[in-house]
Amino acid sequence: MKTLNMTALSVLLAFGLAACQPPEAEQTAQTTDGSGASAAPATNEDGSVNVSVNDTACEPMELTIPSGKVVFNIKNNSGRKLEWEILKGVMVVDERENIAPGLSDKMTVTLLPGEYAMTCGLLNNPRGKLTVTDSGFKRAGGEADLEKLAQPLAEYKVYVQKEVDQLVPKTAAFVAAVKAGEIEKAKSMFADTRSHYERIEPIAELFNELDPAIDAREDDFKAGAKDEAFTGFHRIEYGLWVDNSTEGLAPIADKLQADVNKLQAEIKDLTFPVGGVVGGASELIEEVAGSKISGEEDRYSHTDLSDFKANVEGSQKIVELFRPMIAEKNQEILDKTDVNFKQVNEILAKYETADGGYETYDKLTDADRKTLQAPINALAEDLSKLRGTLGLE
Repeated sequence: MKTLNMTALSVLLAFGLAACQPPEAEQTAQTTDGSGASAAPATNEDGSVNVSVNDTACEPMELTIPSGKVVFNIKNNSGRKLEWEILKGVMVVDERENIAPGLSDKMTVTLLPGEYAMTCGLLNNPRGKLTVTDSGFKRAGGEADLEKLAQPLAEYKVYVQKEVDQLVPKTAAFVAAVKAGEIEKAKSMFADTRSHYERIEPIAELFNELDPAIDAREDDFKAGAKDEAFTGFHRIEYGLWVDNSTEGLAPIADKLQADVNKLQAEIKDLTFPVGGVVGGASELIEEVAGSKISGEEDRYSHTDLSDFKANVEGSQKIVELFRPMIAEKNQEILDKTDVNFKQVNEILAKYETADGGYETYDKLTDADRKTLQAPINALAEDLSKLRGTLGLE
């Protein structure tokens, strides 16, 4: 047996926790009111748990469930698209993004005993409470499978660290241009700087305080673009392209640098969850298919194609690292994924500019966007099966 390095060994614990299975006992969930009395259960006959989110809160705001695998049915009763997250301290355990008003989505997650929080719409809204009791579920899976997954997981951490090691100095140069009032120079650096963040979003989004501070959009705040809590790349983007000014951006730029520096330090000490990494390959593309394709992210600068390319590269890196394991389980889905990656990359290449960047997204016609969306949707669908293929759901 080959000796694993220390980084590879450190990821085994995370995988062991993520690969847990629940007992066959029926799962229950309940809420409590302020007096501690139990309210109506939120659990269905199949054991799934219902949560709805309105404009100001979750319904219910408190849930109690047994540990193990559980399916959450998330209903958006608010007036805008939302994401719903389960948080453990500053870490995102799992999430569902871009749930449209009036629609629902499902999320399957394995939870250990403990106290968790739930996001409830806008970042300004109070968080809900999720209590997970100890049901005595046992870990499933053999040690041989853990060893196979440990090495690519360790290699992915190295990849992420290299990306963030480029993000930090490029952010520093971008911040310096903003603070110096060099508007055109800052604009020219925006897309390239952000590309390093976009490649590693599956990991960056695990930090539920840093990710919104760095990458939130105005839609996440009650007062929109002028909300004092709106910070990060997109707040600066608004200043550069909409206000055409750097006035008042210096403290926001300094905060962005501090947050990026903190992200670098946090990632260094993070044990990567294998389910989150493998699932991240699909989440990167699903986000493009679900919302970014509309141009909603870089809505002021229209540098969306640069983001798309970085998301595709980050997703493709995950697939490459786990390729032998995927091939062993399902060669057909790997072949389909390769074909779709190739098609998406060929379409994006049509919009490359001489300086290595991309055309602004507002120059694409509706027909251009539809041509791009079809293979992205197909790719997202195939990638969504990878966690199940590797037994990580």
